[in-house]
Amino acid sequence: MIEIRGQRSKVGSRKSGFSRGLTLSPLPYALSALLFALCSFAQAQQQTKIPRIGFLIASSPSAMAPRLDAFQQGLLELGYVEGKNIIIERRHADGKSDHLPALAAELVSLKVDVIVTSGPTATRPAKAATSTIPIVMTFDDDPVGSGFVASLARPGGNITGLATLAPEISGKRLELLKETSPRLGRVAVIGASNRQGTAQALKEMELAAEALRLKLQYLDIQNPKDIESAFRAASKGHADAVLVLQTPILNSQRAQIADHALKSRLPAIYPSSQYVEDGGLMSYGVSISDLDRRAATYVDKILKGAKPAELPVEQPMKFEFIINLKAAKQIGLTIPPNVLARRIR
Repeated sequence: MIEIRGQRSKVGSRKSGFSRGLTLSPLPYALSALLFALCSFAQAQQQTKIPRIGFLIASSPSAMAPRLDAFQQGLLELGYVEGKNIIIERRHADGKSDHLPALAAELVSLKVDVIVTSGPTATRPAKAATSTIPIVMTFDDDPVGSGFVASLARPGGNITGLATLAPEISGKRLELLKETSPRLGRVAVIGASNRQGTAQALKEMELAAEALRLKLQYLDIQNPKDIESAFRAASKGHADAVLVLQTPILNSQRAQIADHALKSRLPAIYPSSQYVEDGGLMSYGVSISDLDRRAATYVDKILKGAKPAELPVEQPMKFEFIINLKAAKQIGLTIPPNVLARRIR
């Protein structure tokens, strides 16, 4: 408060007893200036607060590295530079889904502005951990069926993001295997029965298998230690090829799976290009890296005030079919020209 005080003057009028001019005490001025400076500093601190993003990841750091790169590229395109005007708190479960609830709770305790999830396995514990912090899914096979959103057009809660058509394209993967190996008769399908979307994928494949006159052998993987025994079972079952479904456990063991397929001399098709980069034969599916890059746009909108409940869930825009000719040579497989004409890496 600034107090104005009148002082008696030696020359002033005797009637009024006060001088015509008024002087201000310097102490209140100094106090006022200090308070104003402190308020301005506090406001500046609020304006320059760096957003903190939590990234909840079901797989290992090495398995997730390319996807994180894609997400950061998306942020960079929007003007966000990690460590400068945005902070990313990464939490990895290393394929151990039972660790995810604690990791999600840790991100909530950090009071992050947004939680980004690497897939449905991570989205569920994030949803359980908070109903207020916005959650962005990098992908999900069926967000409505999973109970994450009310509808794709209007999610209705604190979750939004991107969806995939993974179950529907599982049949297409069988078609590509058949085109690559015309004599194909039996396919070993490797996946995880407890993952959302697996049941739907198997239904789609059964329909495609019937049309293609193929027999399916399903092998359930719940632990990385099950991988070797699964390939032994595929060999004993006289499988002619392998189809790998999308799961955090399998994704974290891409190189091991690709190596087993090559040693077994079995043509294999995978859900993402990362398997091919780790030595696998073929991949066909949604470009997950494109979804990761696009997830950054959701983070940007939310940081600028958009509500997840009103941000529609987007469908995939980019699909990839990739062939590793080196792997084909290793197992003695000649890729037909019509398949080669699609796309090669």
